Amino acid sequence: MIDIRLDFDTVIIWILVGLLAGALAGRVALGHDLGLLGDILAGVLGAFLGGVLASLLKINFAISGHPVISEIIIAFVGAVILLFVLRIFGFGRGSK
Repeated sequence: MIDIRLDFDTVIIWILVGLLAGALAGRVALGHDLGLLGDILAGVLGAFLGGVLASLLKINFAISGHPVISEIIIAFVGAVILLFVLRIFGFGRGSK
């Protein structure tokens, strides 16, 4: 059984990691950010996608220091992949 903590601190960290990863990924994949909620959503979904892909491909990624740094990088990579896939299907081509 998976033990997931959903206390206030964990949710705030998810939002901050998602915001940072989504904002960076939006700049890389689309050339512009997605707005506050779009960045958070892209980052959180990217973190999920990055975690699933790392697990499936058996990639263990860790940087010495605070574990949030590794999570931000995994979320960033997942968000970039997500945004590139969405861009292939025509999303994100609107005005800046």
